[in-house]
Amino acid sequence: MYLLILVFPLLGSLFSGLFGRFLGFRGAVLITTTSVVSCFFLSCVAFYEVALQGSPCTLELSTWFVSEFFDATWGFYFDSLTVVMCVVITSISSLVHIYSIGYMSQDPHLPRFMCYLSLFTFFMLMLVTADNFVQMFFGWEGVGLASYLLINFWFTRLQASKASIKAMLVNRVGDFGLALGIMAIFSVFKTSDFSIVFACAPYLATKSLVFCNLEFHAFTCISLLLFIGAVGKSAQLGLHTWLPDAMEGPTPVSALIHAATMVTAGVFMIARCSPLFEYAPKALLVVSFLGAMTCFFAATTGVVQNDLKRVIAYSTASQLGYMVFVCGLSHYSVGVFHLMNHAFFKALLFLSAGSVIHALADEQDMRKMGGIVKLLPFTYAMMCIGSLSLVGFPFLTGFYSKDVILEVAYAKYTLSGNFAYLLGSVCVAFTSYYSFRLLFLTFLAPTATLKSSMKTLHDAPLIMALPLMLLALGSVFVGYLARDMMIGLGTPFWSNALFVLPRNTVLLESEFIPQMQKFLPLILTLFGAVLAYFLTLSHVFMSYKLKITSGGKKLYSFFNKRWFFDKIYNDFFSENALKFGYIVSFKTLDKGIFEILGPSGIAHSFLNFAQYLNRLQSGLIYHYAVVMLFGIISLITVISLWDFLEGILDTRFYFLYLISFLFYNYSLAKKA
Repeated sequence: MYLLILVFPLLGSLFSGLFGRFLGFRGAVLITTTSVVSCFFLSCVAFYEVALQGSPCTLELSTWFVSEFFDATWGFYFDSLTVVMCVVITSISSLVHIYSIGYMSQDPHLPRFMCYLSLFTFFMLMLVTADNFVQMFFGWEGVGLASYLLINFWFTRLQASKASIKAMLVNRVGDFGLALGIMAIFSVFKTSDFSIVFACAPYLATKSLVFCNLEFHAFTCISLLLFIGAVGKSAQLGLHTWLPDAMEGPTPVSALIHAATMVTAGVFMIARCSPLFEYAPKALLVVSFLGAMTCFFAATTGVVQNDLKRVIAYSTASQLGYMVFVCGLSHYSVGVFHLMNHAFFKALLFLSAGSVIHALADEQDMRKMGGIVKLLPFTYAMMCIGSLSLVGFPFLTGFYSKDVILEVAYAKYTLSGNFAYLLGSVCVAFTSYYSFRLLFLTFLAPTATLKSSMKTLHDAPLIMALPLMLLALGSVFVGYLARDMMIGLGTPFWSNALFVLPRNTVLLESEFIPQMQKFLPLILTLFGAVLAYFLTLSHVFMSYKLKITSGGKKLYSFFNKRWFFDKIYNDFFSENALKFGYIVSFKTLDKGIFEILGPSGIAHSFLNFAQYLNRLQSGLIYHYAVVMLFGIISLITVISLWDFLEGILDTRFYFLYLISFLFYNYSLAKKA
């Protein structure tokens, strides 16, 4: 049964991809959707057996890489963390598959699209079920490949191609760090198996590691390298630039990437490697600081975006910041709980946005919407539920995890905890502002929609409405149902899946912080909502006047241009890299030194030399006598000085290159 969880999406992807032209529209849809839905039901059974009944399962399928000490197998490990991720991935993926039937019904390449969706699900399941780092890296790279294929699904669009290449290249930077981390783990532990590495972690906690000829604390070095991989996949500050551009893919792709698959991989990996991070307090400090800064950056950027999907994308980056910094505060269970809750309301927001875009003939600019609340009442209701859950409105799913994150940050009483609490609290107001601004501009503001779009306006059909209703139920009830089970005091739910040192546990203290700190998120949420209403609906000209002031214009430009990260990368990294690639690498090395001193240059030099010698064949005996005399003198000179020259350099090698270089330059000068 456990293997079928992985086999079903793979088979669905293969059938749809290889035989899509024979299966047709309905056949490809039926096979892929059925396989993923079956996978979801099997994941629920696995969740009951492993998490609720407390019986983890390990499966070893076959050998993969075996070389001396290095032994990587095809093995699968199902514990509480794995089955929670499996349920989240398969449930969201199933609903996205069903939604895509209606959303992509007019696309002639639907079988290929369903193939990519199922492949994405398979690689993500492979990542979370792996029992060793090498197999996890296989799933990690597969998720990157599937994201490239899906973002670039409409490959005839230039922006889609550029966004997919950007996502691939930025993630390569993070993947390089993860690969180095896995190599460092093997260097220290002599294995890549999770169970052995985590069991030996306490005994090797003081071990050192030589990295780049410098000696570091081994676990700190390993944790930071692994975190670089998480920064790339989970779009943390520095490697976040690919995430907003990934909106160029179809809307179901955005929902799948942001809710259940790619961006959650980094948070999962940090939680999975908690036994390593716990013995690297400096690495945890970096994780918490970078997560908090990402949260703040994305929230400030999202308040001035005008693209419907881009606003939701920046909210994803902000929520990922919450998950990462709470993991940096050693509360991995709270981070995974927020990951699970976030999957439901973020998928609901993206799919609801897809319904709006679908109804308005692919219009995504919120400034060209408005006044459609009466024409799209169902979509408006779904978007309201998703937005309220996102801002942490009391008793919805987001409330039960986001408030706990801020409470444990306040109760940490350390520099990293205070920093994360401060930025996290400020981000609550920003999140509320851009979420309600999205609702007001899209549905309630005076209409700015084109008349041609209004004529064909329609609410979501049943095939698209059904996933929205199910996600709305999850966005309302999942947090309440799972809170005490997953993050309650003394809960045995996680068993050995997550490891926290006793000194880092502050969940009990967070229950007794001052009431003001408990009510602060609600106050900031209401403040953000009122501010959004004031600047978006009731006093629109006030926001315009603020925007055109000198300070407002600079601040608006700074946030709207994403803190100029893209400009800095383009001007200082990309442009210099392209110049190096063309001027230095291509012109100077490839077409210059390597061609002159390489096989081609030597062959060309000998050819010219032979042509030169051919001219000496004059038939005159005194010409031949001069050549013979010069050759004998040269030979005697080299033999007599051989011992002296041999001590300095290998004359045979350099003499050959010198002669070839001179003759090649001579031939080039002669041609010029």
